[in-house]
Amino acid sequence: KAALPNLETFAALTGSVDQHPVRMDCHRALGRPKRVEALFNELRQGSPDPEVLSEGRLVLAGTRADGGDLEGAVTLLVDAGAGKLVRNPAERHLRQWYVLGDLMERSGDLAKARELFLRVRAADPEAYDVADRLESLGPPTRARRTPNRSRGAR
Repeated sequence: KAALPNLETFAALTGSVDQHPVRMDCHRALGRPKRVEALFNELRQGSPDPEVLSEGRLVLAGTRADGGDLEGAVTLLVDAGAGKLVRNPAERHLRQWYVLGDLMERSGDLAKARELFLRVRAADPEAYDVADRLESLGPPTRARRTPNRSRGAR
């Protein structure tokens, strides 16, 4: 709450959207999801650096998830390409994969969560708490093959 007046002044004086993700996160912490959405719309219109836009998108996804809209949070990130595999991931890619992995775990898709956390670990084994997250998911489960009863069954 104390940071917001300074961030608002910065935005008013400079016209910059560079601090919008921080402003969004402040409003998220204060339980103001509509303000987070409005700031994200301003951010998108301001043609920010990809890192800044990505951070704003992550804050918005977190806000939606906080409000119980896990599907909307996942869709926001997936539609923006957050789940795409890239050869040389930048820090923003790791952050997107991690947040998307968290959302997938929370929504019950443990296989997809594991896949995303494995990507993060492959790019940076020390990133965040990814090793703990993978350990908490346990080993991957294999799909059980059921015998084809129609072939040779009499």
